[in-house]
Amino acid sequence: MAYLKIDNLRKNFGGVVAVDDVSFTVEKGTLVGIIGPNGSGKTTTVNLLTGFLKPSSGSIFFDGKEITGMKASHITNLGIGRTFQMVKPFYRLPAFRNLVVPLFSPRVKKMGGHYGEKDSVALDILEDIGFERDSAVPFKVASILPHGYLKRLEMGRVIALQSELIVFDELYSGLTLAEVASLSPMIEKLVDEGKTIIMVEHRLKELFKIANKVIVLDQGKKIAEGEPKNIMKDPEVKKAYLGVELKQ
Repeated sequence: MAYLKIDNLRKNFGGVVAVDDVSFTVEKGTLVGIIGPNGSGKTTTVNLLTGFLKPSSGSIFFDGKEITGMKASHITNLGIGRTFQMVKPFYRLPAFRNLVVPLFSPRVKKMGGHYGEKDSVALDILEDIGFERDSAVPFKVASILPHGYLKRLEMGRVIALQSELIVFDELYSGLTLAEVASLSPMIEKLVDEGKTIIMVEHRLKELFKIANKVIVLDQGKKIAEGEPKNIMKDPEVKKAYLGVELKQ
């Protein structure tokens, strides 16, 4: 049985069909990329998956349980966490305090919580994702942190939630090549630890290096699905991207 199954998912906004009968599965412990031109329905699809939107029709199953139309908080408590295209930290809190907040969540309490004092646990997670523990950075308020650190903070919050399926919505957006190169091994480590990852991404070259499978959307429809090396050769994908992003 697939860990995540999306079946004929559809979302209408008035007369506009944003997601048009999209179906795919995600196996446990894999990394799946969702790509497509702007307006192809990528973020709408993950908003439906994570409960921020309700589908017009179709179904979503996670770990054998139907979660179609559930509230975002309930889906989070089941083990699906996400980041956002636009970072949304608690700007007035220090970086490490941003991770203390999810440590009080029902999800973490249900899972038995993290061992140790919460401030220390938050600092441990930050250190794992590239914050220098012995520096002042973890103690700086989020509002003054550079964009790269804020992206790591988004990543840290879903880790703190003990999410089993993590959706990274354009995690690489706005990052330098060096920042992306440092994040990718951290994402691969999560998969090695048994996490399941879905990445919505425009940085295709970087995504293709770590993805097990790629799903391509265009105008709300799924037009291709497969291994990165084969997706790059698909005529429909080349047409959707006008051959620009997929040049090697």
